[in-house]
Amino acid sequence: MTSGARGIPDGLREWVEFAAPQLGVDAAEVPLDALLGMTGIVAHGVVRPAAPVSAYILGLAVGRGTISSNEAGDALLRSLVTQWNAQKDSDLDA
Repeated sequence: MTSGARGIPDGLREWVEFAAPQLGVDAAEVPLDALLGMTGIVAHGVVRPAAPVSAYILGLAVGRGTISSNEAGDALLRSLVTQWNAQKDSDLDA
């Protein structure tokens, strides 16, 4: 079941509001719509388990300052999925 205009699963927002402060993060800083969008693209464009791994990599990159923002990382990961699929397609054609 989902709620909200963008299909945030029931209980997810509540989970973030519960868990984030326990980890020293303001729940309002968790961009659920963007994360779900990005992980959906990765899950369907690569393999499903790549979605949480990619979210973790993005978090590390933002935390280390190698990516300037979640938005920049989101755009880069979306581009990487496209590149990944193009490379796979060219490997199949070779």
